[in-house]
Amino acid sequence: MPNSYTLNNSGLRPINQKSAVPVREQTVQILRESILNFDLRPGQRLIEREFIDRLGISRTTFREALRELSTEGLVTVVAQKGARVSTPTKKEAADLYEIRAALESLVVTRFIERASDDEIRALAATIDAFQDVVLRTTDTIELLEVKETFYRVLLNGAHSDALEQVLNGIKARVRALRSTSLSKPGRANETVVELRAIVVAISRRDAAAAARLNYEHVQRACSIALDQLPSQDLDEPESAAS
Repeated sequence: MPNSYTLNNSGLRPINQKSAVPVREQTVQILRESILNFDLRPGQRLIEREFIDRLGISRTTFREALRELSTEGLVTVVAQKGARVSTPTKKEAADLYEIRAALESLVVTRFIERASDDEIRALAATIDAFQDVVLRTTDTIELLEVKETFYRVLLNGAHSDALEQVLNGIKARVRALRSTSLSKPGRANETVVELRAIVVAISRRDAAAAARLNYEHVQRACSIALDQLPSQDLDEPESAAS
């Protein structure tokens, strides 16, 4: 795992000083996308001077962006030591997955209550698209992106801005773990089967069965992801020392 940000392999782009979007918001968006796309890896140290020079921003702007990302759980900042891309402990990851399972099950229920028949058909189509990609590649980043289509359709059909906002925040915090889970041999194919079973229950508008199947799907992913984390579970804040 790299200890610091490396200019040569980063997808970070310079800030557009002429944009109508404030520099601070651009900085937050660029750093957030770089973390979620794995240009910046879990545990990676974020060296202030290199980001200031690369993005063409002030120290104040960079630190404000870090504070916002830390509230989202994407960055861990330690006083007088700096910042790193967050890596959850086993306890934190277990809690995040439990919250995600509960929230997604509620989203499934709301989808069944509020979605049209066309939205249900659109949800089923996302599973076919995901299966096509699973048969074609083992690239976990691409698999995650295609799987996200399922969740976008699900959230749209649930018609709940509140649930969407909270769930997206939780999913962002476990994105690296989701990638680890999906990269396990055979897991992508299992995911196709599990998601298709959820959609079948949704098509029958069987909320209890769909919510249960979704909860079980998330718990299986959680079990795989937790197996990949170190056995020791540190309760102290993550150090930013290299």
